[in-house]
Order: sequence, then structure tokens, then C-alpha cells
Amino acid sequence: MKRIALAIAAAALLGAVQSPKIGDRVPDWSARDENGVEHKMSQYAGHAVVLEWTNPECPFVERHYQAGTMKQLATVLGAKDVVWLAVNSTYTNTADDTKAWKQEQGFSYATLQDEDGKLGHLFGARTTPHMFVIDAKGVLRYRGAIDDDQYGRAEKPKNYVDSAVQALLASASPDPSETQSYGCSVKYKD
Repeated sequence: MKRIALAIAAAALLGAVQSPKIGDRVPDWSARDENGVEHKMSQYAGHAVVLEWTNPECPFVERHYQAGTMKQLATVLGAKDVVWLAVNSTYTNTADDTKAWKQEQGFSYATLQDEDGKLGHLFGARTTPHMFVIDAKGVLRYRGAIDDDQYGRAEKPKNYVDSAVQALLASASPDPSETQSYGCSVKYKD
């Protein structure tokens, strides 16, 4: 009996999905945006990709959108052929909610709808915002906070995502490659 229970536990551990670590190739995920358009990691081969976990009801996200942090950086990096995708894993979020929020905030990058939380769990996203930078070969190169200014008090915060992407564009390794994310917890269903 004990051996069977151990075998079942071992099989469950082996079958468990591990979030990619820095230096790991990310799985070829797929998700639809607020307009029903499918996005796949493989379609962005050859491009650096920034994934931004978001929730418009989170005060940390609200602060960054009021300050233009995400929108401005996405625009600057987009001009350098970097793909920026927001991801909303809030289980109560709908595509119509996202469309209204995007219109209110005035940004154009896609927001992936992840109500079931599969993409969020795949990456181990814990907060909104929580940022992930993937290089042109599909390797996770940065994970963590958008910047070093959790409470919005610094005159010139260090933007970790911008630094990570600039390093990649210069064929260098991001430093730091991982920071502690801050914000609201992701509102997963489970």
C-alpha cells in the first residue's frame, strides 16, 4: 500500500508543470486576446517578447497606467521590434472588460485573456504587475518587477524591464535577471 501511494505521489510530481527558470526555453504557449485573435510563442520567434501580467482593478497597475509606464515603454520597445503583450489572468475578467479598459487607457498592444489561469500558472505569475522578458530564441531572460519603485516615490526609478531588453538588444545578459515582483496578487479562480 505504501509503495503504491509513493508511486502515485512520484508520478504526480513528475507530471507537474514547472515554471520556466531564467535560462530555460519557454513552452510554446497559446492564448487569445480580447478580440479573439490567437497568439503563440512560436509566432514571435526572432523577436524579444515582454509579458506583463495585469489587472486594471489593482492600485499598482492603475498607478503605472496613470504614469504611462507600460504604454510608453511598450511604444519605445515596439519601435525596436520588441513584442509587448499584457496578460489578464483575473478569473472574472471578460474580453469586453479588457476592450473598455484599453479604450480608457489608450494603448494598442494585445491583452491575452487567461480567465482559466493556465498561462499565469505556466509562468508562475504571482502579482499584477509581474513582468517576464523572453529573448528572440524563446529563452526566459528576466522575471520580476517592472522597476525598483514599489510605492511610486522615486524621482527616477530604475526600470528593470527596459534594462533587461536593452541588454538583450546589445547581445548581453540582463543584470539583474530576476527581481521580486510587487503589486496585487493575481486573482486566479483556483
